[in-house]
Amino acid sequence: MKVRILHGGQPAEMQPISCCSALADLPLGGKSLKQHLEDFFQSQPAASPQYTLTLHPALWPSKTIQQQLAAATQPCHILSEQLGLLAWLSVDGLPPAQDSAILLLDSESIQIRYPWDLLHVCENLIGALHEDRILGSIRERVTYDGHLELGEGSVILPGVYIEGNVYIGKNCKIGPNCYIRGNTSIGDHCHIGQAVEIKNSLLMDKVSIGHLSYVGDSIICPGSNFGAGTIIANLRHDGKNHRSQVGDTLVDSGRRKLGAIIGAGVHTGINTSINAGRKIWPGLCTRPGEIVCHDLHPDTAQEKTGDTEALK
Repeated sequence: MKVRILHGGQPAEMQPISCCSALADLPLGGKSLKQHLEDFFQSQPAASPQYTLTLHPALWPSKTIQQQLAAATQPCHILSEQLGLLAWLSVDGLPPAQDSAILLLDSESIQIRYPWDLLHVCENLIGALHEDRILGSIRERVTYDGHLELGEGSVILPGVYIEGNVYIGKNCKIGPNCYIRGNTSIGDHCHIGQAVEIKNSLLMDKVSIGHLSYVGDSIICPGSNFGAGTIIANLRHDGKNHRSQVGDTLVDSGRRKLGAIIGAGVHTGINTSINAGRKIWPGLCTRPGEIVCHDLHPDTAQEKTGDTEALK
């Protein structure tokens, strides 16, 4: 069975994630979403190898759906009420007729529409690690309780405690004395330093969180740098799901714990506090001691300062 991943643009609802022009190129666990999807289906024995499977990268299918697609012996498709046509199986690669068989998505499949959906994918992918793969260096007095993938040129310094499954890319410096837990993915060329805690988060390439900070249930895009003492909240006091402003709509994330969505090249000042569920657009900065109570994007930054250059 041939596998073809659509390579369209990135939906507006994914902002402030703009480090990749296409959703298929978004990095997670050392590969793009496109590469992970190809790996999933190439590992499945196909009942009808003459078919071509076409997938939208917004679909992260469960094991059951993967097996159903691989076992299919006639044209079929998956249609989402929210996102439309997400996958189809046909001989010529073209969308099948509307009367072809329909496969229903199950509750374990993930539809990527909003940034926080990537956290579900990260939990799914990193949580499935079943063995260690250590290509970097682990110094003395490092403890990890779970499965760890550590890329070439990366070093974990003394006093680091890792709990759960964690992926760490190439040429990273981790520690000393930091705590990484949950199903966390850290990209290449990252620095996680003294007394930093990272929990259940997705950090892309060249992220620096040097010291005395907390990042939980968050997505940090490439090239972002956190000043000392940056804290991201991830839990409402009333225990309800977090909601996030998307355009003119307040969207329920479906998550009881949700930190921040930080765009590429964001810099935070020392002792910045970011309220749960907030988003910061690419290239913006916070001042020392700032409390981010609302989404921070160029329009709101200009309203607050009268000059967007003041936040760069």
